[in-house]
Amino acid sequence: MAENTRNATLTIDGTSYELPILSPSQGPDVIDIRKLYGQAGVFTYDPGFTSTASCDSTITYIDGDKGELQHRGYSIEDLAENSHYLEVCYLLLYGNLPSKEELEEFETTITRHTMIHEQMHMFFRGFRRDSHPMATMVGVVGAMSAFYHDSTDVNDERQREIASHRLIAKMPTIAAMAYKYSIGQPFVYPRNDLDYAANFIHMCFSVPAEEYKVDPILARAMDRIFTLHADHEQNASTSTVRLASSSGANPFACIAAGIACLWGPAHGGANQACLEMLKEIGTVDRIPEFIARAKDKNDPFRLMGFGHRVYKNMDPRATVMKQSADEVLELLGVENNPLLQVAKELEHIALNDPYFKEKKLFPNVDFYSGIILEAMGFPTSMFTPIFALSRTVGWISQWKEQLGDPQMKIGRPRQLFLGETQRKYVPVEER
Repeated sequence: MAENTRNATLTIDGTSYELPILSPSQGPDVIDIRKLYGQAGVFTYDPGFTSTASCDSTITYIDGDKGELQHRGYSIEDLAENSHYLEVCYLLLYGNLPSKEELEEFETTITRHTMIHEQMHMFFRGFRRDSHPMATMVGVVGAMSAFYHDSTDVNDERQREIASHRLIAKMPTIAAMAYKYSIGQPFVYPRNDLDYAANFIHMCFSVPAEEYKVDPILARAMDRIFTLHADHEQNASTSTVRLASSSGANPFACIAAGIACLWGPAHGGANQACLEMLKEIGTVDRIPEFIARAKDKNDPFRLMGFGHRVYKNMDPRATVMKQSADEVLELLGVENNPLLQVAKELEHIALNDPYFKEKKLFPNVDFYSGIILEAMGFPTSMFTPIFALSRTVGWISQWKEQLGDPQMKIGRPRQLFLGETQRKYVPVEER
């Protein structure tokens, strides 16, 4: 619990009210308004909750002005450079980096949970072949509660643990199956001899007819994509998971709600929007035209994948993702891919143009992740499912933290009502 260091005074119609000011370990102080309505009979008004803390948390900290992102006190750059996704999963779930033995046990547990119930294969076949993979994932993840009854009791700590492991382990399998179904290829079962990222790539791109070997550079790049998207504090989808959880909903329903929220183009679809912009530009020779349009205030065109609503400086994840993008493009080549040629030239211009420097419109994590996934051969429809796969551990960590919080209450935002006041019903004959 944050420490109450001093009070703020709010005066309404001559009456003053003392509101506690809570000091976090990092970040700005917070005014505690929980008793405001009871004392003063008023609510606060904050559309989008941009100035409201809905919970306290010890998982992820972001300082947008400084361009900092930390998980449990570790910088994202440090984790992406020296760690790997499952180790970061352990950190997010349990609060500390694991010992060698703890990590081996955790990796084994996740690996042993990667297969899904065989009857769920039939569930996939109930969708239209051209269904968006995100639509499939929302349905399949929500349906997991019908298959795994032994991990739906949110009041049982052991069941919460099993559900956490299952969701982290099975999400790559579900995402890969959604992809395979959309392109008409047979499902590929997970393999216990492959690591988490390599296993996902194998399930997406291998076929039963021949052997498929995962390139370690691509596996490392995919692992970094997972790591850099693992959690991002109280964003829209995480808040959705917490809000669903506050009612006591089972974990699979809560994560399905998070996936549904992430599907929105303003949230998880940013890297897809970036690739669609590159396709609109088309060729390198057209870049100056679009740069000019981006600088024109009267032109509705916007450069997608540049700048970030949270980070007022460089997105710390983008620096690491750029390194992976360079490695992948060097491995796979960009000479014969006009889209990737446009991306590389656009990146070069944005990093050197004074206008972009002044506006702090640096390429963000979505720009580079979109380039990597495109180069690997993923269609844009799979970008958001991969984001959902990555973010599952963050959602689960936030879900577990909330359920262990003695202050947890069901979410119930207030409103500023501007509709009609009470009216008398008029019979239809008299209207």
